[in-house]
Amino acid sequence: MGNIIAAIAVLGALGALFGLILSVASKIFEVKKDPREEAILSHLAGANCGGCGYPGCGGCAAAILAGNAPVTACAPAGPDNAAAIAEIMGMAAPTGERQVAFVRCNGGEAAKKRFEYVGVHDCLSATKIAAGPLDCRFGCLGFGSCVNACQFGAMSIGPNGTAVVDPEKCTNCGACMKACPRGLITSVPASKKVHVACANLDKGKAAMSVCGNSCIGCGLCEKECKKDAIHVVNGVAVIDYDKCVGCKLCTKVCPRDAILPKATAEEKEKYKAIKKAQAEKAAAAKKAAEEAAPQA
Repeated sequence: MGNIIAAIAVLGALGALFGLILSVASKIFEVKKDPREEAILSHLAGANCGGCGYPGCGGCAAAILAGNAPVTACAPAGPDNAAAIAEIMGMAAPTGERQVAFVRCNGGEAAKKRFEYVGVHDCLSATKIAAGPLDCRFGCLGFGSCVNACQFGAMSIGPNGTAVVDPEKCTNCGACMKACPRGLITSVPASKKVHVACANLDKGKAAMSVCGNSCIGCGLCEKECKKDAIHVVNGVAVIDYDKCVGCKLCTKVCPRDAILPKATAEEKEKYKAIKKAQAEKAAAAKKAAEEAAPQA
């Protein structure tokens, strides 16, 4: 009996000793947490969407504090929270217009198919079968990988079968961009309404053969733009948003409806009539000037 009591006493003493050692060690080796990290975390979206590229909001807050990520790393948090984080970090508030995602494809039903895909309803999976069912190697596959990736309900598959973005709900977190195996989704200024909905880099005839809505690089939009805001680059029209004023002249002359918003048939006819009247007026003025000029 005495031996049992002694063993219990020894074990108790050892337990108390080890507990004391661990307590002292925890104090000595304690990693002090910067209170700013919790403050930064409180200004993040809390969705743990991964759009920032870090493991959850906690990882994002730590990266911002360490200087490895900008104060705007959490796009869903918005500009007000980014400004608050900048203040916590002792930095100037970031400036710049809010950005939203945009899908550079308007093919859908106008895009030609090589075969009917019946596999897993996922864009990446579809590309594993003969590079995907579309003839266009740049087109939106429409299986909704971006829709599934979006944590904010901003993505959907539109009536024509291509992915579309609700700019009011979009936080530009980037999750949809990472989910798209064809890299079709980009960021655009939220205030801008005119966009080139095509990413096809093929030559005109090749692009035309695979989709009824493809940009063919004809350059009509470039010639018509009064602000020098749109140019054909590598076979596809590209908008300079710093110059674009949203006049929509490019949408009215595009023969392929590759620029959104699509101009209606009535708008195109009206614009053609205006251009014709302007040309006739210029021709009449030239003729009158020639007739009024003194004969040599």
